[in-house]
Amino acid sequence: MKLRARPLLAVGAACALAVSLSSCGTPTSGNTDSLVLADAYELGGYNPIAGYGAAGEAKVYDGLLRLTGGEGMPGFAPSLATELPTPNADATVWTAPLRADVRFSDGSTFDAADVVATYRAILDPASASEARSSFSMIERVEVVDPTSVRFTLRHPYAAFPTKLLIGIVPAESVATPGPAAESSLNTAPIGTGPYRLTALEPTRAVFEANESYWGGAPAVKRLTLLYVPDDNTRAQRMATGELDGTTLPPLLAATFAQRPPMTVRANTSADWRGVSLPAADPVAGDPAVRLALNHAVDRQAMIDNILGGYGRPAYTPFPAVYGESHNPAVSFAFDRAKAEQILDGAGWRLGADGVRAKDGVRARFTVMYNSTDTLRRDLAMAFASDAKRVGVEVDLEALSWDRIEPRIGQAGILLGGGSEPFDPDTQAYATLHSPAADTSAGSPYDNASRHSDLAVDALLETARRTTDPAARARAYREVQTEYAQDPSYVFLVHLNHTYVVKDAGWNTSGPILEPHTHGVTWGPWWSVQTWTRR
Repeated sequence: MKLRARPLLAVGAACALAVSLSSCGTPTSGNTDSLVLADAYELGGYNPIAGYGAAGEAKVYDGLLRLTGGEGMPGFAPSLATELPTPNADATVWTAPLRADVRFSDGSTFDAADVVATYRAILDPASASEARSSFSMIERVEVVDPTSVRFTLRHPYAAFPTKLLIGIVPAESVATPGPAAESSLNTAPIGTGPYRLTALEPTRAVFEANESYWGGAPAVKRLTLLYVPDDNTRAQRMATGELDGTTLPPLLAATFAQRPPMTVRANTSADWRGVSLPAADPVAGDPAVRLALNHAVDRQAMIDNILGGYGRPAYTPFPAVYGESHNPAVSFAFDRAKAEQILDGAGWRLGADGVRAKDGVRARFTVMYNSTDTLRRDLAMAFASDAKRVGVEVDLEALSWDRIEPRIGQAGILLGGGSEPFDPDTQAYATLHSPAADTSAGSPYDNASRHSDLAVDALLETARRTTDPAARARAYREVQTEYAQDPSYVFLVHLNHTYVVKDAGWNTSGPILEPHTHGVTWGPWWSVQTWTRR
């Protein structure tokens, strides 16, 4: 496969669909107060204790804070809190005043006890929450009075506002300890948010406006979410006018350009795609191989030919949007000759078949990717092609996540990351920090390479514990410099998320920096509760 050519599978699918779209006729926009959106994510799992809505995107819940939109890094604004929380001098104690006269969707009254119960449940080992490690800086949460709470942290943590985006649930719903995955909140959420879940089926969820919402009743009265995992099927249903919007891979989304009343939207994200390189593998774990592969991949070709231009090169988890915390000097130039020199110098000799070997070990390892994700498939194919050109053979396996997870640490994975990108700490700490001793405390995909770098660890700890913005930024720049000496991934691209939207006469949301999740809870719909009629 030529590096500057689009992968045949991606081009074939996009072109075939473009032909089918041209014969569908132009759908007409509606003029209703309802939206029908299609997503690739399974429905259900609406439980904040399990980590749902940790980036503040939940429509049935409110956090103490919410995000504000706009270009660049988003800000924070009060939601269930009446103002931004006040830290003490060293940012180890944060006090938040709360709204009064707010009710949950079951009619119960919101107060400080609900906030305390929510955070205690997340931190309770009995919940078995993958989100627990993300809140590990919290030592205790206490009721000050019915309308204020106090968080005491184990150490200074300047990024603490990011931990106040997650939704609050009634204390009664978490009164009995138990696994978050088995809670009734997953299918019957109880929140204070602008919408209520009124119907849930395997492929369809209906959310109705909360007419008593403390922030004002939404003008969009009904959201119907459809679970449609196949990209082409979502595109076809969009073309026939069945949908008001969906998320699509870039090349597929581009087939809707110049097809009013539909438009293609692209939002900047801190979402990255990259390949984990397991430290335990004799090939992928070799520092010379890891460094060489970072120079062997043609990131710009991937952006041009797979993302249709909707993306930026990624060398670390830190995109340029982080400003002073981003180190523009850190990159891996696309240079096959340099990659070959690194491998030669480390003793990886090229064989007659074009694959290298060292001490009897063939330069070959496996990279897995999710079988339903066409974008990951195409990036994995391009990565394998680039690796082969410098003498490293990559076997690709398309698997479901439940088959990938047991092999984390033994094989590479085409991963995505950036689930909470609203501070450099939440963007990079779990990805780069050495594996925790208590692996049950976080996601198994945290530091999927299982690589340890004590210098990176120390800098990450310094950055998360200092309250001086300049010192934090300097530490994060040093993280990137140190990482580049011994990379444990091959980060490929930062995505611009692409969506197709049918114009139905709404004044829609402006952009926001998006996290890894890029379903229809984000995109133009991230603050659908604020939409107004044109």
